[in-house]
This record gives sequence, C-alpha cells and structure tokens, in this order.
Amino acid sequence: MRGETHTVFNQPQPLNNSNLFLSDCALREAVVREGADWDAELLASIGQQLGTAESLELGRLANANPPELLRYDAAGRRLDDVRFHPAWHLLMQGLCANRVHNLPWQEAACKGAFVARAARFVLHAQVEAGTLCPITMTFAATPLLATALPASFASWQKPLLSDRYDAHLQPGERKRGLLIGMGMTEKQGGSDVLSNTTRATPLAGRGPGEPYRLLGHKWFFSVPQSDAHLVLAQTQGGMGCFFLPRFLPDGERNAVRIERLKDKLGNRSNASAEVEFDDAIAWLIGEEGEGVRQILKMGTMTRFDCALGSHGVMRRALSVALYHVHQRQAFGKSLIDQPLMRQQLGRMALWMEGQTAFLFRLARAWDNQQHERERAFLRVFTPAAKFTVCRSGIDFVAECMEAVGGTGYCEESELPRLYREIPVNSIWEGAGNIMCLDVLRALAKQPDAREMLAMEFDEVRGQNRHFDRAWRQLQQRLRTPRESLGREITRQLALLATGAQLLRHFSPPFAAQWCRMALDPRGDTLVSQRVQDDVLLRATGAQA
Repeated sequence: MRGETHTVFNQPQPLNNSNLFLSDCALREAVVREGADWDAELLASIGQQLGTAESLELGRLANANPPELLRYDAAGRRLDDVRFHPAWHLLMQGLCANRVHNLPWQEAACKGAFVARAARFVLHAQVEAGTLCPITMTFAATPLLATALPASFASWQKPLLSDRYDAHLQPGERKRGLLIGMGMTEKQGGSDVLSNTTRATPLAGRGPGEPYRLLGHKWFFSVPQSDAHLVLAQTQGGMGCFFLPRFLPDGERNAVRIERLKDKLGNRSNASAEVEFDDAIAWLIGEEGEGVRQILKMGTMTRFDCALGSHGVMRRALSVALYHVHQRQAFGKSLIDQPLMRQQLGRMALWMEGQTAFLFRLARAWDNQQHERERAFLRVFTPAAKFTVCRSGIDFVAECMEAVGGTGYCEESELPRLYREIPVNSIWEGAGNIMCLDVLRALAKQPDAREMLAMEFDEVRGQNRHFDRAWRQLQQRLRTPRESLGREITRQLALLATGAQLLRHFSPPFAAQWCRMALDPRGDTLVSQRVQDDVLLRATGAQA
C-alpha cells in the first residue's frame, strides 16, 4: 500500500469574501472627512459585493479571456466588432449600476459626489482595472457633451445619464445606456497631438455642430466598441475635436476600420485598437482650432482616475500581502511578527494612509471647483497625483509580491495580474514627463496657484521640522523653476500636499512618522513600534 508523499500545511488561504470598504480604515475616514458620509452605507454594500470570491473570479476571467476582433462576418461583410467574455459584461453592469461613469453629473447629485464616486472607483479597481477605461472616458466626456452634442444626437442625453449597461450593437438612440471613447494619438506623434495628420473636411458648412469627413488613423483608439468617440483632427482653422459616432443618423455603420487590437503587457481585458478613418463622418465640437483645449477639459478628469486606479491596485496588492503574512509561519513564528517583514509592511501601510488622504483631498477639490483656491488645487495636484501615485505603484506592487514569495509570482495568485496592470496608468493620458510639464505650466499660468500653495502649506507650518524644511526648499526652487527639475518639483509638491493632510487630520505621532519617512533627506525611514502597530491594524480594518 502506498503512503501519502506529504501533507499540505502552512499554505495561506486566498483573500476572498472580505468587505473592501470596511476593511480599509483610511478610505472610510477619508470618505467621511471629505464630505461623502451620506454614501458610507452604500459603499459598504458595494465593498461587500466586490470582495466576494465570485466577483474576484470575474476579474480573473475577463483578463484570462481577452477581447477578440471580429473583422468580417461569414459572408465577408465588414464587421469591425469586438467580442468580450461574459465576465467583462457582468463587471460593466456593476460599474454602471453603481454610477461610476456619471454620479456627479446626476441632476440630484449630492454634495461630495466626486468623493463618493472616487471611493467607488477605488473599490472597483481592486477587482478589475480594464473595465475602468470605458467608464472614465464616458465620465470625462459627459459634461462636455451635455452642452455640445450635435442636434442629430440630442436624444443621447438620457442614456448617457442612465445606470444601464447596454452592449447591443445598434444606434445610440435605441440604447438604454451609452459609452464614449477617445482617439487622440497617432503613430508619428504620441503625446504630441499637434503633429496629428488626420484631416477633417466639412461636408457643407463649417463650425460647431457641423458634419465633417475624416480621413486618417489613430494609433491608440480606446474602447473601440463605444457608441461614439471624441477624436482630434486637423481642420482649415487648426486642430478640432470631433464627435465620431459608431452609427450614423441613418442607421449605417460609420467608416471606422479596426485594423487590430493591441497586444498589451497588462490591461488585457480591455480592447485598445488601431483604426483607420475611411471618410468617416464626425461632428465638430466647439470651434475649429479649439480641439486640444476641449480635450484637456476631459484629460484632467481622466488623469485623476489614473491615480485612483493605481491606488486601488496598490491597495489590493497590500491587502493580499497582509492576509498572507498573517497566516504564513516561518522560522518559528508568523511572518507578520518577523521584524523585517513587519517594518516593511508598516512603511507600505503608512504610505497608503498618506496617499489615501491626499487623493481624497483632491476629490474634495473637484467637488468644490467653483472656489478659486480649490480650482487651483485640482489644476496643480491632479497631474502631480497622476505622476507620483502611478509611478510609486510599480515598486509598491513588486514589494507586495516579494512579501508573498514564490506563490505570489505564480499566475494562480492575483499579484502577477496586478503587477502587469500597474504601469499602464503612468503611461496613458500623458506619461510622467507630460504630467510634470503640466504642473510647471499650471504654476506659471494660474495666477492664484502659488497663493494656493502658500495657504495650503503655511496653515500647517511649524508642526513638523521635516515638512517645514521641505517647504522652504520647494519655495526656493519655485522662484525660478527649471524644466529639468520638473520631476523633483512635482514629486515634492505631492509629498507636501500629503504631509499637510496628515498634519491637519491625524495624530501628531502618526503624522510626524510619515513626514520623517517621506520628507527626511537623510532617509530615516524606520517606523516606530507604536505607529507600526497602529497602521497595520488600520490596514486590515481594525481600528487601533
């Protein structure tokens, strides 16, 4: 009789069936502090549903079964359609039902709607990030289209503001819910959209709301299955922004040819395409020559979502690592009780506390942008947040993978997918250097930007020597800001904004520990035992 070769033990269970909202003390407090306490009960419900094993499996399936391009039907007719796994559609239904694509634009939207929507976005990002691409583009495009939809598409207003996901291949006016994509970059230009060569020729009259014929291409055409795209094209009067529907008013398919889907490192569930416009018809939004300005209105919102998405991925990676080290034994005790492991995870949990506070302060600025100070805050700190959060996420997720060890490197774990996912947000919607240049531009052209910084940082001056020193150093650099220092200036701005939030709202030992870790030039990053115990409890949802 053969015996068993071994017994499986000391192998942690996967992190399933947790409440993604209630287990995150920093997020719960930020939602209340920044004015969306009215949404806490629903967020707890969303967090419970998203944390289930079934929901997490949908995220895995959507990425294990990427979209498929269908160029022709059986009879040889051109389709230019994209087929998705059913998991994608179920995830999209949840996002739309939770109004992540339009919550602040609702007629009855409550004060703090941007904060509530940011929390919902972060929760969904922990399950699956690819589905957030159509959501964020629709979110950013909706306020522009509220005032600029061409007359032939006036009936689209209602489905844009619905809570339905409608994947049917039919004209927008027949659908219960709509999605909007974007197409900006071309092969020769990338972020330099002024070098775009796609040409737009008027069919009859020129000007806002008029139809034009487009001839050209896009190198990255996000979410090709969207009901319409906002695209850039050259006109006689300069770069224009165009509304390009999938179906024309007469019901015919528009002449947008999908050449192929991108084979990406991560973000596998989401379709990104290369397309050609073969005399496609599109309607001008705004005036000729205003295209880049129109797109930038949306770009600021999508950039904030990039930061929120990276934050959600980082939070999930940390949760997985913490759940693992609380179960795994090594060298006679739990991994969480090993001093080096505890110190490293304590630093990471402390970093996430600050990042949460910073991002939700920024969400509050979006809610209150009618005030000059808040408008200046979001104009400076949205690109700064995208740069710092998205860049830090790459190393952060790698550290979480290392904490889990070899199992975390294997595809059965969530962590490889999270690791492949995390770099994309630092690239699309403008890579790091573009964000830093945007910060410098905002400081130079926003007349109240520097006054806003002084008010934000001077309010907490005198509470921490590391913060005070960093603020003095930044002030010196801002007297004559050099483009070559753009990255350092941007990073320092984000760190100071984070430190200011912690000094305002957290206990002195907690805030002081973060400032020493992030702002001390000597690199003294050790977290004290007291703060370590506190922050690790909070990272698992236990209030210390």
